[in-house]
Amino acid sequence: MPTKKLYAGAKLRETRQRLGLTQKDFAAKLGVSLPYLNQMENNNRPVSTTVVLALAQEFGFDVTELSTGDSERLVSDMREAMADPIFGDSPPPLADLRLTASNAPALARAFIDLHRAYRQTHERLASLDEALGREESRLQPSPWDEVRDFFHYCDNYIDAVDRAAEHAASQAGQRPMRLYAPEMLEKAGITLRVADSDRLRHFDTEARTLTLSNRAAPETQTFQILLQIALLQQNKLLEATLDFARFRSEEARAIAKIGLANYFAGAALMPYTRFLEAAQADRHDLERLATRFSASIEQVAHRLSTLQRPGAKGIPFFFVRVDQAGTITKRHSATRLQFARFGGACPLWNVHRAFETPGRFLRQLAETPDGVRYINLARDVSKPGGAFGAPTRRYAIALGCEVRHADALVYADDLDLTNPRAYEPIGISCRICERTKCHQRSVPPLERRLSIDSNERGVLPYRVE
Repeated sequence: MPTKKLYAGAKLRETRQRLGLTQKDFAAKLGVSLPYLNQMENNNRPVSTTVVLALAQEFGFDVTELSTGDSERLVSDMREAMADPIFGDSPPPLADLRLTASNAPALARAFIDLHRAYRQTHERLASLDEALGREESRLQPSPWDEVRDFFHYCDNYIDAVDRAAEHAASQAGQRPMRLYAPEMLEKAGITLRVADSDRLRHFDTEARTLTLSNRAAPETQTFQILLQIALLQQNKLLEATLDFARFRSEEARAIAKIGLANYFAGAALMPYTRFLEAAQADRHDLERLATRFSASIEQVAHRLSTLQRPGAKGIPFFFVRVDQAGTITKRHSATRLQFARFGGACPLWNVHRAFETPGRFLRQLAETPDGVRYINLARDVSKPGGAFGAPTRRYAIALGCEVRHADALVYADDLDLTNPRAYEPIGISCRICERTKCHQRSVPPLERRLSIDSNERGVLPYRVE
């Protein structure tokens, strides 16, 4: 089988600029000519084996990063944007989108931002939103979406925050974090109270008292303590990270700060090195890991999707959380599988069936239209209100990876991985899904022609050509 050529010009150029080297100096260190480096950086030539080895030996570069990064995410996001009817029935070929993502990622992001602004404006007009008539109204992404994209394009791994959390956790020694976290508060001069309250967490800045709800599970209480520690003791680090992100609004910055504090809490509860070793030893058994680290199933699943530290990467997982309406409320993918930015997940995913079997893990072998096969795990993670009459928040999560990593997962045991019929056909979004005979299709694919016969009716009222 011929080896697939590696075009990674944007990543190569980004690496050189991060090192502060000119093309001439970089070419010399890689042992190639200046014109050859220029051609590689502009994707006119693939990255050679000589360059890959030189990157690893000369700079200690994790060469697996050359084949990852933003390209697949950008292509997926652009395809979904191009599925908007405003672009008509002749979207650019997929090859053109891939070239744009590889050669001009900044342009691709600008296009995605522009389409997002258009969508939001269109939705405001459709709902007669008076905000457009106000002088202070501006076209900008919602703060929530901006923050979600920040984590998405950081590969859901924030190195400085992750390492700071790991260092803080190391101070506990052999003590479990659920016991050490209250000590961290005490050392910081903060009083901890647990009371009957609708509020999960409340910090009184004047009295320096942290109050947690007694309705919350123990692992949630520990998480909230660590989150508060992050806000108090890691404020400079969080603010520096926010400065780097350059959010467009104060609302987005405030949301992102909470997100970074949440990240710190998860990383302190499950320190990177120890958690990665435990995950490998337990073959990524979520229940065993939850017990070992006094964490919830959702916390463990989310943490597994963040193990992307250069030089010490875990299995590339995707992680998604959906509500009962199928709307994605959390999403991240370190795999080739990317999620729809708008709307819900493919209805054929087992995550939607998890609500029907509370407390149980559902396994699924699935194949996407590009032929990549995955093993998916789904479970409901509904959160009771803790009192009679209090609302229950109902969610389900899905965690998955490419089936080539199946040996490292306890959930793959006894599955027939070699049987093609065992894999369910799934997609991303109906408008960009290439499957022609999907019985769950909600709208026609934008890139295909339709054939309608009034004398014939199949599962769908049309045929996709």
